[in-house]
Amino acid sequence: MSSKTKIVVLHMKEIIYTAVFATLAVILILLLLFMFLPKNKEMKVDEEKYMPGVYTSTVTLNNTALEVEVTVDESHINSIRFSNLDETVATMFPLIQPAIEDIAEQVYDKQSLNDIRYSEENPYTSQIIIDAIEEALKKAETP
Repeated sequence: MSSKTKIVVLHMKEIIYTAVFATLAVILILLLLFMFLPKNKEMKVDEEKYMPGVYTSTVTLNNTALEVEVTVDESHINSIRFSNLDETVATMFPLIQPAIEDIAEQVYDKQSLNDIRYSEENPYTSQIIIDAIEEALKKAETP
């Protein structure tokens, strides 16, 4: 019976180095996976929400029809303005131009009609303008 017994001697220092390098290798592989794998589609910021173009809706004030013009591209609201505001309407309703400018600024920042703050001076006019903008954006939405 001749068995050749092999004795393996491991130094504790070698075991520790191997464990540390194996841990670093796993961390490096995980880091590379997180960095280079494609992101989720939910995190896509610029989704196509609108058909690019200029859309209008009508607001009637004192038997005068005003058109609210909303310009959009695929994912952003670019411009909101009155397309046929003349001097007589601006004189009769002096707060209408500042109201649409204030609302337009908020919409540009948020790119949404949610949480729009109305001016205390003209809440009803602001609500009419927001309804007109919403109607124009419904026309612009992609199916």
